[in-house]
Amino acid sequence: MIRTGALALTCAAAAVALAGCDEASANLLTGTAKIQVDGKAVNVSCSGASEHRPTIILLHGGGDALDKFAALQGRLAEKDRVCSYDRLGAGASDQPAGPQTFESTGKVLTGVIDQVAGGGPVVLAGHSLGGLIAGRYAPDHQDKVEGLVLLDATSPSQSADLVEEIPASATGMGPQLRDQTLGILSGQNPEQLSTPDGMVASAGDIPVEIISHGKQYLGAVPEFGPGLERRWTEGQQKWAALSTNSKVSTAANSEHYIHLDEPEVAIQAIQRVADQIAENM
Repeated sequence: MIRTGALALTCAAAAVALAGCDEASANLLTGTAKIQVDGKAVNVSCSGASEHRPTIILLHGGGDALDKFAALQGRLAEKDRVCSYDRLGAGASDQPAGPQTFESTGKVLTGVIDQVAGGGPVVLAGHSLGGLIAGRYAPDHQDKVEGLVLLDATSPSQSADLVEEIPASATGMGPQLRDQTLGILSGQNPEQLSTPDGMVASAGDIPVEIISHGKQYLGAVPEFGPGLERRWTEGQQKWAALSTNSKVSTAANSEHYIHLDEPEVAIQAIQRVADQIAENM
């Protein structure tokens, strides 16, 4: 699949346009700053630069902020332009005006992309909740997103998985974990973001890498841990429906934070996806 951004098309048109391209690229954000998106201040960090390659945008997990990606961003920026941002209600960004949905948080993501990617193609790399957001966003924004990397992304059927695995009759820590997580998924979190279950839509044939943790970390509830781990693994497989060019793998020595436990695994996956897109630019 060959799709290029408006800036790339302009740059390919004529030598004089190339000068305009260089000037536009030079004006793109470098460093950390707050940009305005629909009247809200969004904290963004961008580093690195590259020609004829996509911009990589990192999406943090729930309860985290862009600083969780500092080391990963630094490594990726040796080869590519990389940006991360705090969603509304996270890090140094403004608070949301009220409850958020996939649609509203997607509008903020669109605003970020439009201001940091220079009109060129984008790779979204999301961890946990950030992966869920990326997976929901990409099918409806194929004009912007040309590649995805999901790092232990929240399962697209997380709520149903919890309810089915930990029944109402359960006792002990299991029900507490279930109810607390269901509350977070329903919007009881700092971002006020509700993330209901849904089918995985197709984003065509874009390159997608889905990486799941390999070390069990749900042992806090021993009687339900193995079942929850199995459900999580099944959820990663469901994300493969995003593309006919999906690859599912396991980070054998990682718990949930793959980019911290095995950074090389995350770096190589993101660069592989970026390389595939660069070949068609």
